[in-house]
Amino acid sequence: MNDIMRSLQSFAIGILLICSFTVEGQSSGQTKMDNFISALMKKMTLDEKIGQLNLVTPGGAVTGAVVSEDVDTKIRNGQVGGLFGITGPDKIRRAQEIAVKNSRLHIPLIFGLDVIHGHRTIFPIPLGLSASWDTSLIKRSARIAANEATADGLNWVYSPMVDIARDPRWGRIAEGSGEDPFLGSQIAKAMVEGYQGDDLSKDSTVMACVKHYALYGAAEAGRDYNTVDMSKVRMYNEYLPPYKAAVDAGVGSVMTSFNTVDGIPASANRFLLTDVLRKQWGFRGLIVSDYTSISEMINHGFGDLQAVSAKSLNAGMDMDMVSEGFLSTLKKSLQEGKVSLQKIEDACRKVLEAKYKLGLFDDPYRYCNDEKAKSELMSDSNLQAAREIAERSFVLLKNENKILPLKKSGTIALIGPLADNKRNMLGTWSVSGDPEKSVTIMQGIKNVAGNEVKILYAKGANISDDTMLIERVNVFGTEIDVDSKSPDEMLNEAVETANKADVVVAVLGEAADMTGESSSMSHIGLQPDQQNLLKALVKTGKPVVLVLMNGRPMTLTWEDEHVPAILDTWFGGTEAGNAVADVLFGEYNPSGKITATFPRNVGQIPIYYNHLNTGRPYHPGDSPKFKSDYLDVLNSPLYPFGFGLSYTTFSYSNISLDNSILQSGGKITASVNVTNTGTRKGKETVQMYTRQMVGSIARPVKELKGFKQITLEPGETQKVSFTLSVNDLKFYNSDLKYVAEPGDFTLFIGTNSADVKEADFKLK
Repeated sequence: MNDIMRSLQSFAIGILLICSFTVEGQSSGQTKMDNFISALMKKMTLDEKIGQLNLVTPGGAVTGAVVSEDVDTKIRNGQVGGLFGITGPDKIRRAQEIAVKNSRLHIPLIFGLDVIHGHRTIFPIPLGLSASWDTSLIKRSARIAANEATADGLNWVYSPMVDIARDPRWGRIAEGSGEDPFLGSQIAKAMVEGYQGDDLSKDSTVMACVKHYALYGAAEAGRDYNTVDMSKVRMYNEYLPPYKAAVDAGVGSVMTSFNTVDGIPASANRFLLTDVLRKQWGFRGLIVSDYTSISEMINHGFGDLQAVSAKSLNAGMDMDMVSEGFLSTLKKSLQEGKVSLQKIEDACRKVLEAKYKLGLFDDPYRYCNDEKAKSELMSDSNLQAAREIAERSFVLLKNENKILPLKKSGTIALIGPLADNKRNMLGTWSVSGDPEKSVTIMQGIKNVAGNEVKILYAKGANISDDTMLIERVNVFGTEIDVDSKSPDEMLNEAVETANKADVVVAVLGEAADMTGESSSMSHIGLQPDQQNLLKALVKTGKPVVLVLMNGRPMTLTWEDEHVPAILDTWFGGTEAGNAVADVLFGEYNPSGKITATFPRNVGQIPIYYNHLNTGRPYHPGDSPKFKSDYLDVLNSPLYPFGFGLSYTTFSYSNISLDNSILQSGGKITASVNVTNTGTRKGKETVQMYTRQMVGSIARPVKELKGFKQITLEPGETQKVSFTLSVNDLKFYNSDLKYVAEPGDFTLFIGTNSADVKEADFKLK
């Protein structure tokens, strides 16, 4: 017994020593950084300190009307803290040399870019990535993106975008992970860890920047840059969690949003930047504005450039992207007592700390490795990963009569304006991607189908014939090209082609920049010319497979009623064509599930699964009067959150609970048996939801609390278990206290948010 006790004591002492060394190491590293930056700042003039707060672009990834001027001169004068919009080790080395060799204190620049869903190798748009429900896969995509970005000279990426979005009219829904805060938080964490790794100073990691803080996805009318207004309860429970998850994961920087919150623009909102981000969440990193969001506060009615710049700094902003209000007005505001020297120095310190953590003071050129660029950018392994990740993002929405997968024989009519279109494969915010290196669906089918398949092609229609839409979409290049043939000629050619085939694959949807920033749409269905084409193809009597390319949930009521098979492929990235072909021919069994509800029509928007109940809820079969419903459409969505089919089928047993009472400090386990009842191996995402039946505030009808992915052979059954603790049931009450309230709960497990098994339990 004495030997056992001595062993336990030694073990405990060892653990304590390890912990003390870890804390001491962290403390020592922090002290070393603090001392270095303090010594540097003592040498800096006021102008140089303000200069560090200035983030500019020489004209690369431009998302506004302003481009910075005289950038080289400003760098030499110590008036620039960072650059974004340029890539390539040679270009970045030249810019860095100006700062390191020609500015007075030789302070290196930080280099950023919008790396949203891949850098050179482009992965599916984030909404598509989220449809994989595979956080390890998403983390892998961010890790590859970081490898490529650093190989291209970058050390700072403006990602992940974690805005909760419930209005598919908003174009930037494509950049996020959909409508759910739990899933969005898991993905935010995975992305940050993928970008930043375990050491920011490594030359293969980048500083991530979570955006857009905050609530940007709730813009009124789904119109970009528009007003946001919501209760604090909704804010804390539904919209803030993914940002907090990124902060908890150690994200190095946060970007503010364009919208107002409680009537105050986010870039000058002290409640958001200081009270919540700094004080409540303990964030110690860098806060940067979005593109000219500081100067745009003039339009919000917050004063001239000097006034809005002072308000932004005082609220907690550290770095001004492109507005140059800090650079041109803070010195005057300091003299007039409108800002303090301490505020300027606090912001300067945050910028310098970011550079220190990235190792730029040790080696300003650590990200300028020409050999790494040659071997890493769009490598074979990266492209193979892009193909695999794209396959897992696709969602099978319908598969009547098992039309899919297609046989590798016979004749396929491949029809549609996106069937053989390189320009639109990558989707929105693929600023460093090369469309010419993307694989089209035509090429992918040729690569996968084999010699026994004959492919006939017809364009059939333009993406759109709306001249105003075409002009607006084509601002950065021709994404909607208008064919020299008339619409009738193209339609007739497509019908003739379809009549010669065994099956029709119609590739329809949106151009890449019909979603993304400044790409809100009031009509979110197929464009009229494409729908006319699809109706004509269905009328031929040939089996039709609709392959969608899109950056948002679409209104597809007619399509769902009349087209036997629908596969949503979002914008799948560089390898999308090969990935689509893999799924069409059954090389991969589709396993994606949607993360944003598909409405039946735009009149249902906003529509999302985790809504509150009403005092007069409508249930199918009820009398429609004096209930919360529409006269002309069902309340239910076309496709619910979490929905997605497979080439096989799965059945769920009833839920088994190990205890019907959850005690404070305890746990309960809920289990179901899931069986592959089909004839193919398949992957299923098992989803768990809860509902609190009585609370101090109205609670959602369902809330996602967990999900697990399993792969089953035909006939195989697997037990899937979820463990719930009191912490999983906490929420922010009307006093914004994070609490779990005792009472009755219902637990749901199923294949999507609508098709579930139920069991009840009590929280004591």
